[in-house]
Amino acid sequence: MSIRVPRGYSWRMEGRMPERVFRTEGLTKVYDTGGVQVHALAGVDLELFAGELAVLLGPSGSGKSTLLNILGGLDHASDGRVWFRDLELTGLGDRGLTRFRRDHVGFVFQFYNLVASLSARENVQLVTDVSRDPMRPEEALEQVGLAHRMDHFPAEMSGGEQQRVAIARAIAKRPEVLLCDEPTGALDSKTGVQVLDVLREVNERLGTSTVVITHNAAIRKMAHRVVYFQDGRIKRVEVNETRLAPAEISW
Repeated sequence: MSIRVPRGYSWRMEGRMPERVFRTEGLTKVYDTGGVQVHALAGVDLELFAGELAVLLGPSGSGKSTLLNILGGLDHASDGRVWFRDLELTGLGDRGLTRFRRDHVGFVFQFYNLVASLSARENVQLVTDVSRDPMRPEEALEQVGLAHRMDHFPAEMSGGEQQRVAIARAIAKRPEVLLCDEPTGALDSKTGVQVLDVLREVNERLGTSTVVITHNAAIRKMAHRVVYFQDGRIKRVEVNETRLAPAEISW
């Protein structure tokens, strides 16, 4: 696949080719459900680059979440190969994948998965206590605009605030990549824009390579690149020469 370089990338300014963060070759995932084989991924070749914000777009069941789970070391491929930089993930066992997730990847899901009995600060501290070089929980919460809510519990927060705590928890270990599966799926449009703006800020300010899964086509306008999925395959890849801020997107 030829590489088109979007405007705004620092490596374009420096005249360099982008650095690959992930690369897949012939990635396949087959689930056996009661004797029926379901091909969630059917030979995916993809490259994702350092510092970009990529949106994976497609209907439910098109393979987006399966791909994200394999990239993040949460699942194993049935066939094909996947690399994180020079590390081949398909060659790792469960222990190696656990180490990879701990050291390199932050996850944000549709549902916030916060511990109800812990404050925002304590929820973030769950990650910082086991990370190699974490931010302070207070710093991570400040990054997502929640400095004033650190000691509040999830039940005292709106859905958008809870999702921002989840983002703070994900970025607190300073991951190289942030993988987001339908991060606005449980939110109304106004709150969803606030969450997307936080993801954009994390990508631009911290340089975190960010992948956002969505079935909401409007969100593609904030991405550097858009990868369209259909029936377990990549249908096409588009580059946004001009990107919109989340507040400029009409849902």
